[in-house]
Amino acid sequence: MTAPLQIGLMGYGFAGQTFHAPVIAHSGAAQLAAIATSQAERAQADYPGAAIVPDIDALLSLDAIECVVIATPNDTHYELARRTLKRGKHVLVDKPVTLTAEEARTLAAIAKQRGLVFAPFHNRRWDGDFLTVRDLIAGGELGRVTHFESHFDRFRPLVRQRWREDATRGGGLLYDLGPHLIDQTLALFGAPESVTAFVHTRRDNASAPDYSHLVLRYAGHDAVLHASALAAFAPRFVIHGTRGSYLKNGLDTQEDQLKAGLRPGQDGYGAGNEPGRLHVLADDGQEAARDLPNAAGNYADLYRALAAAIHGGTPFPVSPQDAIDVMTIVELAMQSAAEGRTLPFARRA
Repeated sequence: MTAPLQIGLMGYGFAGQTFHAPVIAHSGAAQLAAIATSQAERAQADYPGAAIVPDIDALLSLDAIECVVIATPNDTHYELARRTLKRGKHVLVDKPVTLTAEEARTLAAIAKQRGLVFAPFHNRRWDGDFLTVRDLIAGGELGRVTHFESHFDRFRPLVRQRWREDATRGGGLLYDLGPHLIDQTLALFGAPESVTAFVHTRRDNASAPDYSHLVLRYAGHDAVLHASALAAFAPRFVIHGTRGSYLKNGLDTQEDQLKAGLRPGQDGYGAGNEPGRLHVLADDGQEAARDLPNAAGNYADLYRALAAAIHGGTPFPVSPQDAIDVMTIVELAMQSAAEGRTLPFARRA
């Protein structure tokens, strides 16, 4: 039996506490061996078996650590990941992996040169509704896709004083939720031909963009990617094809379950996601509508894939090029919104 991957977690704020630490600990393939945080008492109480250290230097000095997970503010990702790779350790970086495509390219080059894994934390590829959409499109029941729409909306009219809402630190919805929407779309359809975007700050007293609307142009369809902090209700997915349509409301349940203390492997984890509605042409040419249950989502599968990549050489499902492409599109979206024009996408490794 392969020994569990020894992980050091850099940061124990919202992302570290909610998405990383509990999922690592319940993945069955990795061990949360150390946590670097200023919240030492809380981290030690939550994970008494982990070594608690004050900073990245102390974390990198632990010989047993094979991989460092970066779960810190966006503007620190690049330097922390660069230092980790330079010390010969694998790294997984929360989204956005960096603030620029050039920084992502630099990290990918260092990792490749040293034979290390540089993994983007695009956990929403393991959402149950996304897995359902992926299989639905691949199965061809909708025919050829003619329109794809993906929303990640929330209703948060009051601006909070935190780095996620500070434009100078890489805050705002385009950097926070945009990478999820973009990465899922790239996983489904590959690279787009062009990007058109509208990025705004709509809430009172907000400094970082809280509205982003991207249109990625493909040969046979457009992909509309939307995130807003002022949407009390919106669909999650809308897909139209030559043989039918699919509508899905409600977000994947795993985030709320993790906040509530439910863990991967426990009864009910990943369940409760609202089914989508599928309306298609049947074989007899008649229209038929039915509910489409969601596949089981599980963020622990991401960490199992990470362990397989580091210990077994299996390619991690989200590649460094995917991370570069996501940040390229984020940059194009900002430029498109500023200049009011459509910009071509060109992949650069």
